[in-house]
Amino acid sequence: MPRNSRIARRMLGLDFIKANRETVERAIRDKGVELDLDDLLALDAQVRASKTEIDALRAERNAVSAKFKDASPEEKAELGRKAKEAGARASLIEGELADKETELKQLMLRLPNVPYEGAPVGPDESFNAVVRTEGELPKFDFEPLDHVALIEQNDWAELSRIVQVSGSRTYCLKGRLAILEAKLMGWALQQIAGAGFTAITVPAIAREQAFLNQGQFPGHREETYELPNDDLWLAGTAEVALTSLHSGEIIDGSKLPILYAGISPCFRREAGSAGKDVRGLLRVHQFLKVEQYVICEADEAQSAEWHSTLLRLAEGLLQSLEIPYQVIETSTGDMGLGKYRMNDIESWVPSLGKYRETHSCSTLHDWQARRANIRYRGTDGKVRFAHTLNNTALASPRILVPLLENHQTADGRVRLPKALQELMGGEYL
Repeated sequence: MPRNSRIARRMLGLDFIKANRETVERAIRDKGVELDLDDLLALDAQVRASKTEIDALRAERNAVSAKFKDASPEEKAELGRKAKEAGARASLIEGELADKETELKQLMLRLPNVPYEGAPVGPDESFNAVVRTEGELPKFDFEPLDHVALIEQNDWAELSRIVQVSGSRTYCLKGRLAILEAKLMGWALQQIAGAGFTAITVPAIAREQAFLNQGQFPGHREETYELPNDDLWLAGTAEVALTSLHSGEIIDGSKLPILYAGISPCFRREAGSAGKDVRGLLRVHQFLKVEQYVICEADEAQSAEWHSTLLRLAEGLLQSLEIPYQVIETSTGDMGLGKYRMNDIESWVPSLGKYRETHSCSTLHDWQARRANIRYRGTDGKVRFAHTLNNTALASPRILVPLLENHQTADGRVRLPKALQELMGGEYL
């Protein structure tokens, strides 16, 4: 079946898997997922066979019980023995079934969404493709500084001292830069809210089920901080809480789309990134983020339209900040398990001489909604799983890196883009 077929983009339920095995196997291969479909389908067959046998044993026990009232004493003894055997056998199979269902659920959680037909096929970010480049790169007539040197020269942080307090990959801004970060997050929230999104604050802590619903678990536990004494985890995005906010609900279709601009502190262990971006603000354990989040009808055209809207809003913020950037079509192996389509936005970092990812726009169709059980009732009365989308609006301190470096002056100051000058009460930071 071709990758661009309509049926190939539905949620990977068992009926779909059996009817479209080639498509599913291609998705597993293209996304680099370690999953044996034969094992999954064999386990599903065992689960169904066990359920059938349990039903048959229960029917046998009921039939025996129905005969018991009119039976002779000798017959009652035999009927009692048969009923007891059927009940014991059913109990044994039920115990085995519970284990099989748990194992099957774990395998189902590892099933990837079938990716967008336009996504480059490849195992990692080296296969990502540039869609377009926006803005002019700065031309300095002096030797530009990197963001750490700018921060130190202007006494805007305590980067070395805070390491003694909180360890590596932490940051401590102060003075005008601390004020800028706070105001920048508020500005981004206000901009997205002005586009019709509901501003919402969410906690950074969530139960394990919320991470399963969102899709971060089971595959990315090592990147997540655990609070074992409280049976909680620290989230790396407001998307975790927002996905589960309507979990288990049947939403009135007239209330869709639901649009959130979620703001929250975020935490990431950055496991597996040792030695990468250890200097400065590019990769830290704790940060702030405004996240755009959409729940809409299960319509591909509508999802595509919202994807474009989320991307446009994020680009609008970067344009207001006068930061050059490029839009990326993310490869199948880099987009993640549940993504149907993913576009990264990478901002220009002069000190590195390259673009670095600052935003990630994702369409998941109903993959995420099925995990979180988010449904809606359409105008036809039918209940369907919704579609979900998300995109970064702004994340700090990472956005401060291109903001400081692109707008630096020869005297080591930073000239603010016009959009922030009134916000900060001056032309310079």
